[in-house]
Amino acid sequence: MTVPDPATRRKPAPRAKPSGAQSGDAPAGTGKDGRPAGAKPAVREVVTRDADKTRMRILEAAQAEFARKGLAGARVDLVAEEAGANKRMIYYYFGSKEDLYVAVLERVYTDMRVAEAELELEDLPPVAAITRLVEFKFDYPAAHPHLITLLNGENMLGGEYLRRSTRLREMQISLIERLKAILAQGAQDGSVRSGIDPLHLYMTISAISYFYFSNTPTLSTAFGRDLATPEERAIRRRHVVEVVTRFIAAA
Repeated sequence: MTVPDPATRRKPAPRAKPSGAQSGDAPAGTGKDGRPAGAKPAVREVVTRDADKTRMRILEAAQAEFARKGLAGARVDLVAEEAGANKRMIYYYFGSKEDLYVAVLERVYTDMRVAEAELELEDLPPVAAITRLVEFKFDYPAAHPHLITLLNGENMLGGEYLRRSTRLREMQISLIERLKAILAQGAQDGSVRSGIDPLHLYMTISAISYFYFSNTPTLSTAFGRDLATPEERAIRRRHVVEVVTRFIAAA
């Protein structure tokens, strides 16, 4: 039996590649790393999520520190320790202690504005919308006591750091415009008297609640009556709502 010479054996013809394919190409629809085409590297996504979480932990720790001690007394190393972050990371994300303080103020106001937007005041009749806003402005500082202490501290600084934030001004202007539209609708349908300045109305709504929560300890001592009890708060809440709704009511 004659054995064929290996050199003369015919090799199988190579498979034809798809048009435009090159040697080493990944399967169609995938990138070179085997991930779906167009997909971003998973490592980058994880790093971004971790950075966001670190930044949020720093802000939460800084908020508590500034609320307790104010800008002058707060210590960045304690913020880092509480956040479980390297002190250098605070300067990397925020630049300075003062910039971190501004970021905390922005966060506090942003959280409050987001909560206000969820009230969907525009979907309510004018008087009901303003009543809901008054109730919210009373309930919010009760649930977020750090707001009062942070605002007290910033007022003692003359509002110097709030002026550094353009975001805060934009948020405030947007809120006043919403209130202006509600008042205009009420004046048109006859449920609200005309001529009410939306800015002054908002300051009144804020002030009567802010004063109560910022001065409860001294007022309780001065009048010998614990104004911080749930019963006293309920009385004050009803009073505040009545004061504002009577003020805006059409004659």
